[in-house]
Amino acid sequence: MQGLSGFGFGLTAMSLWAWTLEPQLAAALSVFGGLTGQVIAAVSVRRGFNLPRLLPFVAGGLCGLPLGIYILPRLDVPLFKGVLGVLLVVICPLMFFASRLPRITRGGRAADAVAGLAGGVMGGIGGFSGVIPTLWCQLRGFDKDVARTVIQNFNLAMLTLTFTTYLVTGIATREMLPLFAIVAPAMLIPSLLGARLYVGISETAFRKIVLGLLTLSGIAMLAAALPVLIHGR
Repeated sequence: MQGLSGFGFGLTAMSLWAWTLEPQLAAALSVFGGLTGQVIAAVSVRRGFNLPRLLPFVAGGLCGLPLGIYILPRLDVPLFKGVLGVLLVVICPLMFFASRLPRITRGGRAADAVAGLAGGVMGGIGGFSGVIPTLWCQLRGFDKDVARTVIQNFNLAMLTLTFTTYLVTGIATREMLPLFAIVAPAMLIPSLLGARLYVGISETAFRKIVLGLLTLSGIAMLAAALPVLIHGR
């Protein structure tokens, strides 16, 4: 998913890991895996780079990232599932139907920075930095290669800073190293394959299938988390 479209590892992985892993471990693995995939993709797909277009997104992301990292340790497992479920249920259908939504032409770089800020917050929570900017690029009507390079390089910057902060603050620990060693090679072949597919085919059908499955996963998470959140432990 990430190699093909430039985003999606965090959402896809977390839709599974949220069922079995505690939030900080799931977030650390998600950010590390997403960062690994972005490094690979940055080498494999380099078309359409536009620095002036990218900078507002990164500036906004830098402002939002600390807030997401602050929120993460304060999420318990049911709340974490509930938050992730809401994100999946709301955002994935929006991205599914993004091509049919009206194009947004107003707001300029300030609006791009707000999209980056939202991406920074979500990146700090669990490596979801590319979700809002991906949707925003589609609503802006960016050319395919321009949108890809914005999402890819924004993700690379945010995930690098997020993982560095996780290491400094102790969210990512030495005990997680064996799990990182599993995630890294598991990203390698799929990311390269996705990047190769990106060059030769349209990503639309593949993304719609994945987004549909993620929406169903979000519904299942809400079904599991809401009774606990409403009625208590």
